[in-house]
Amino acid sequence: MGALRIPAVSTLHTVLREPTPHQRSVLTQLVSLSQSTVVMSRSAANLLATGYGVNRNRIQVIPHGVPNVPLVDPGTAKPLIGIEGRDVILSFGLIGPGKGYELAIAALPAVVAAHPSVQYVILGATHPDLVAREGETYRRSLVALVDRLGLGKHVQFVDRYVGRNELIHWLEAADVFVTPYQNLGQIVSGTLAYAMSAGRAVVSTPYTYAAELLADGRGVLIDSVSSDALAEGLNTVLGDPSLRTMIGRRAYAYSRRMVWPAVGAAYSSLFAHVVSHTSRAMEPLRTGIPIVA
Repeated sequence: MGALRIPAVSTLHTVLREPTPHQRSVLTQLVSLSQSTVVMSRSAANLLATGYGVNRNRIQVIPHGVPNVPLVDPGTAKPLIGIEGRDVILSFGLIGPGKGYELAIAALPAVVAAHPSVQYVILGATHPDLVAREGETYRRSLVALVDRLGLGKHVQFVDRYVGRNELIHWLEAADVFVTPYQNLGQIVSGTLAYAMSAGRAVVSTPYTYAAELLADGRGVLIDSVSSDALAEGLNTVLGDPSLRTMIGRRAYAYSRRMVWPAVGAAYSSLFAHVVSHTSRAMEPLRTGIPIVA
């Protein structure tokens, strides 16, 4: 970055609330050498300004991009993937600790008692870094928990990476999407953004990104990170089709600003602004914080 003689824009997928000294140093240097820094939520922008001392004029909020898909009824999509007749709860993404799958599985007995046809689908391969360190130990622990709770008929692991088209089929077939993350400081979730883009009703723990995106009735935030609270939230949404439809439609309408063409246009506008101000903006970067090894 320090060697560049053209303007640079950096996009931060996350901003840590409690960085190590080295993480803080790297991030502040990166931002100082960027003409503009993009974050994906207002909460990330606020944290960057208040927690890292970055000038707000150098921060742009451009949302996480999502596919532009039609809003469809789950019942029409379920036959495409062989899960017709089930109340489908979905989570997807690379599997690993911190995603809260244990919490969702622990909540299921109470959900099954109220909705016997429920099926919780955990879609995705184990994170490759986790596989390199410990193989499939974590996934096996989830399977063992399912067996211990007698939920074999209600939990489905789709143990592979799926492409865009198949992922959209799964999203369209879901009645409820759940993000049971236990790290309440999580500031971005691509899976949550994708679920909203498909108009799914989301039930979530109250982590930072979910609290921002699911406000104003766009989803259900549970009060605490507990299996009982999660079960109550899931049962509320599964038991009220009108509520589920209303939440999904609000999420879908909100996500229109996040579809890839809109995100692309926002980046194009930002790049044009940066280029037009290059002559004035580049000079301060040459006297910014020096790069450290």
